[in-house]
Amino acid sequence: MPTQPDKDARFLRAVLAASDDCIKVIGLDGTLEFMSEGGQRVMEVTDFEAIRGCPWTQFWEGPGKAEVEAALVAARSGHSYRFQGQADTAAGNPRYWDVQVSPIMAADGKPEAILSVSRDITQIHAGEERYRLLAGELNHRIKNLLAMVSGIVNQSLRGSDEPLDQVKRRLSDRLQALAAAQDVLMMASRHGADLRQLVEVVLSPHRSVERLAVEGPSVTLSSKCALAMALALHELGTNAVKYGALSQEGGHVDVSWRNRGGEFHFRWQESGGPPVTPPRRRGFGSQMIEKVLGNYLGGTAKLDFAPDGIVLSLDAPTAALAEG
Repeated sequence: MPTQPDKDARFLRAVLAASDDCIKVIGLDGTLEFMSEGGQRVMEVTDFEAIRGCPWTQFWEGPGKAEVEAALVAARSGHSYRFQGQADTAAGNPRYWDVQVSPIMAADGKPEAILSVSRDITQIHAGEERYRLLAGELNHRIKNLLAMVSGIVNQSLRGSDEPLDQVKRRLSDRLQALAAAQDVLMMASRHGADLRQLVEVVLSPHRSVERLAVEGPSVTLSSKCALAMALALHELGTNAVKYGALSQEGGHVDVSWRNRGGEFHFRWQESGGPPVTPPRRRGFGSQMIEKVLGNYLGGTAKLDFAPDGIVLSLDAPTAALAEG
């Protein structure tokens, strides 16, 4: 009949084999003496004898190595220590660990060895990193959005001789254009906004197969660039409907873009509308398009009030389109 010690030993072996924690016994000199069966599995160790006697610190680099050294000092002094850090498995795969280190006491009450229990928290750590990135991006987007809203409000109200109702309506339309851009950005998640989708959403109130053509390759815009582009498109579309090519039958707007040699070229061209007369002063729309759009996309935007129809030409480095 098996004795109680035999039963206890079998139970302990079963627990160590089933656990996904990496349980190790480390000598006071910091070398590996034992690693549980489950620990060898998660650490991808095929032969523990090949690493028995190796310094525990050799599995760690950077901040993790300093933490291990501090944990060994604490355990030799009879104290526990806990830390988190990255260490590769024996197969070279990166893992992130939560490590609890405790002294193993001898009969005289002094440490005779060190127990280390490491738990693989790679997925949890990755989730926390994603959360931090998303939180940082959300904060960045909010700042961009508020800066844009502030500029819209200030420019819409400054020096306007329009009736208050018209100013309010124009301001509301501009904010709605920003809201539409935000919808596109939310659908695109953190990877940015697709330019074609942005153009189609912002210009959807004016979209007609016969009167508005959109052509260009796939281009991804950062949140900042997308907001500036959305507002510029809204201004151009509104102006075209009220005064330009879309204000009368036979008018047409071509929206196109291309990437060539690391340069992005965007063009809005109106035709078939009433004759264009250059404005005596540049209003908010013109200033926003030429200054804000050009600056936000790291390039140059130019409005040409040609008699046959307004033309917007935008040239910018392709790399700048995705910059936050």
